[in-house]
Amino acid sequence: MPLAAFDILSPQSDSHDLRFVARLYVLRMLGLALGACCVAAVLYQLHASPWLWALLACDCFAWPHIAARIARQSRDPRAAEIRNLQIDSALGGMWIALMQFNLLPSVVLAVMLSIDKVHVGGLRLLARTIAWQIAACALTVLVCGPHFAPQTSTLEILATLPLLIGYPLAIGGAAHTLLRHMQELNRKLERLNRIDAMTGLLNRMHWQESVTHELHRFERTNQAATLLLIDIDQFKDINDDRGHSVGDEVIRAVAATIHESTRDIDICGRYGGDEFGVVLVNSTSASARVVAERIRARVAGLWFDHLPQLRFSVSIGIAEADHGMHDVRAWVERADVALYRAKARGRNRVAALSTVESMMETMALARAHCA
Repeated sequence: MPLAAFDILSPQSDSHDLRFVARLYVLRMLGLALGACCVAAVLYQLHASPWLWALLACDCFAWPHIAARIARQSRDPRAAEIRNLQIDSALGGMWIALMQFNLLPSVVLAVMLSIDKVHVGGLRLLARTIAWQIAACALTVLVCGPHFAPQTSTLEILATLPLLIGYPLAIGGAAHTLLRHMQELNRKLERLNRIDAMTGLLNRMHWQESVTHELHRFERTNQAATLLLIDIDQFKDINDDRGHSVGDEVIRAVAATIHESTRDIDICGRYGGDEFGVVLVNSTSASARVVAERIRARVAGLWFDHLPQLRFSVSIGIAEADHGMHDVRAWVERADVALYRAKARGRNRVAALSTVESMMETMALARAHCA
């Protein structure tokens, strides 16, 4: 009798396998119930003996429970269900022969069994189960005799319709559920790929991609955008004196403060180990300074219950986008120059540079490095 099964091809685990078995159990009962209608109509037309009716009842009402119990008690439930699928195909082949190859019920039964196997294990499983189906059909012919009555009556056509219509709908519903589940997993994977695991902010690569889009938007629309480059002051000393676990707590606390102090439309990311980047969308340097001072003040007021003496701060460099910037690197470098000025003035400060100041200080820094 037919059976549909849908499952994500994932690493073997007890939870996945048992869910797989549970799905097969429900769908096997549905397939057998619908398939029993068309088989029963053919048996009725053939004036079948009581033992065939008893066999049909066992197949429909006992086999789903037996198959599920076998799979659940197996050390490898998935492998046990694959064997059960082979038995399903063998039973289907047997019923095709017992229906004396009545055309429409036999074809529908064989097709539904094939759809099941393709969805579960692809063409390889389909080839294996077809072999079981043919073997069972041939064995039934040998035992019961070669009877051939392909004509399908109106009653048999009507009895086949529930399987022909209802079962594909059930398969479609299961496929839709699987698709939605896969889409949700893909969204989660995409988010994990974009997010820095420690802070929950964008990682550097995706932050730079988002900032690039924002810079292009500025070039097209001329709407202001300002970049904040934020660095935790003397973070190395925190790591050396308190340990890396405390350093990680500090990074997470600063990241949370940045997130809470900005808007959803702003682009916040972890730029480096203890350095963060924020692009304030539709914000000038003046309005960005207000946000930067808010972040700086809130970080300065942070403390941990288990380390009440620990205090830390951030320095922030501000750079407003202008048309002289051709890429994100130039924008970040200007904010970095402003950040360097904030550090040089005593840390725990916010600093911003005009375009002219930025160019002059960049040149001075370059000369100093060369020297």
